[in-house]
Formats: sequence, structure tokens, C-alpha cells
Amino acid sequence: MHSVFARFVQALLLVSLVVALLGCAAQKGGNAVFEVRYLEIPVSNIERAVDFYEFVFGVELERVVVDGYEMAHFPTLGDGKGADVTLAQGDVYIPSKTGAIIYFHVPDIDAVMIRAAERGAETLYAKKKVAPGTWVAEFEDSEGNRVALSQKNE
Repeated sequence: MHSVFARFVQALLLVSLVVALLGCAAQKGGNAVFEVRYLEIPVSNIERAVDFYEFVFGVELERVVVDGYEMAHFPTLGDGKGADVTLAQGDVYIPSKTGAIIYFHVPDIDAVMIRAAERGAETLYAKKKVAPGTWVAEFEDSEGNRVALSQKNE
């Protein structure tokens, strides 16, 4: 039963991520029906994960406890665009390379991939141009999640 719930959560995250990271809102008759605003990345060791993500992305995460679950919030841009992202540790949070893939839009994929490798990350998908001015790459984070990067030069 526990794995069924975990798979449901992963499937739900996948749908949410696709919508949120493309900056889209579902439309019905020209009116927004919903907007994805919050995502959780499952981790098994919050200390290790915070150290990894702070180093790789050069940000400081805010540690909190919510309903007994240890979490760490990424900083937001404060412009109301995109989704808030949080690392989350607890019995319902199961890291996976086969679940939802979260894309972080970054200004320099090469620099982020180098920092990830310095923290022991394995490259899962080398940097590749997927459209004019758009590149993607993927690595495995410290917790075993598949994490993707995108870079778009306008």
C-alpha cells in the first residue's frame, strides 16, 4: 500500500511539474482553471541534500519542520512566476530516478553540472541542444533523484 501511495504522489508530481515548469496554466474558456505553485523533492537525508543543493545551485535553503517532516525551501524570485520548490524528508518521501523529473532553469548548465559532479553527482544526460538557443542536461542528485537543467539564451 505504501508503494502505491508513493507511486501516486510521483505521478501527481510529474503532471504538476510539466505544467509548472513550462509556466503554463490550464485554460477553460480563456480562464485559468489551476496553476501549479508548489513542488517537493523527496530526500532520505535532509542534511546531505541541503549541502548538495546549496553548493550546486549557489543558494541558501530555509530549513523548516511541517507536520513532523523536515523540509528545506529554495529561495523564490518573488515575482509570482514559477513554482516554489522544497526538499522534503519523511516516510512518504521516496527519492527516485524513475519518478517525476524536475527541471531547474539555470543561466549556465556547464557551471551547474561541474558543481554537481564535484559533489559526486552522476551525469545521466549530457548537455544537449534541444531547440534553437535551448539546452538541457540531467544528473542524479545526492538522494538518487533524476534532476534536469534547462538553459535558454534569448
